[in-house]
Amino acid sequence: MSTMFLETINDDGCLTITLNRPEIHNAFNDELISLLTTRFNDFSGDESVRVVVIAGAGKSFCAGADLKWMKKMVDYSLEENIADSKKLAGLFHAINDCSVPVIGKVHGAALGGGVGIVAACDYVIASNNALFGFSEVRLGIIPAVISPFVMEKIGVSQARAYFLSGKRFDAKKAYELALVHEVVEPSELDSAVQTQVQEYLKAGPLAVAQAKSLIKNVTILGPVDCHEYTYEQIAKLRVSTEGQEGMNALLEKRKPNWIK
Repeated sequence: MSTMFLETINDDGCLTITLNRPEIHNAFNDELISLLTTRFNDFSGDESVRVVVIAGAGKSFCAGADLKWMKKMVDYSLEENIADSKKLAGLFHAINDCSVPVIGKVHGAALGGGVGIVAACDYVIASNNALFGFSEVRLGIIPAVISPFVMEKIGVSQARAYFLSGKRFDAKKAYELALVHEVVEPSELDSAVQTQVQEYLKAGPLAVAQAKSLIKNVTILGPVDCHEYTYEQIAKLRVSTEGQEGMNALLEKRKPNWIK
């Protein structure tokens, strides 16, 4: 079993995945990308997992691409580079489309592809010592693969400001850009993550998965199709087992059965 990332799960169904290459600031290579993509795709239909937390071991969250891996890419053909980029995009899609909430727990450096992981998370809590940057242009390349996920969070104007310079920015600025949702002292990072985990555990598992799909679909459907889609989705959930349980719990002034 690979030790490139570690995972633990508690009794509430919170699975923590910790990138485990601290000696190189948790930079990723093709092997780690493949392993993480497979693991995130495995969550679909796994009722034991209710929330996922992504963290990094050591001094950093993730400093982007492994330099040894980048050295190999120098000699890749155009076709090999395209195939490689598709695999990297597959990781961000797997995190972004995961059927359970994904919380980013960020400290230290989150650079390049590391920011891509941050952008693909549903909720991000950063230590105030975190440092972000789209450093690709300073290497003569661009943050192409991560751009759809990042730009959904920060928008076109801020992408222009930070993609083109590669300059680094702190957690406060990341919060202002809507790249992260909360900034805390390093000593408060663990407790802040646990507080947020408990908030997500109050939601129905089916409703959470459908809410993630709702957000994605509403942004791409036209006005007419969007309205029809939303009518259908709420109707389906109202008559579902989970929806009936949630509404009855409210009427009966008790907790629904997914809250322990």
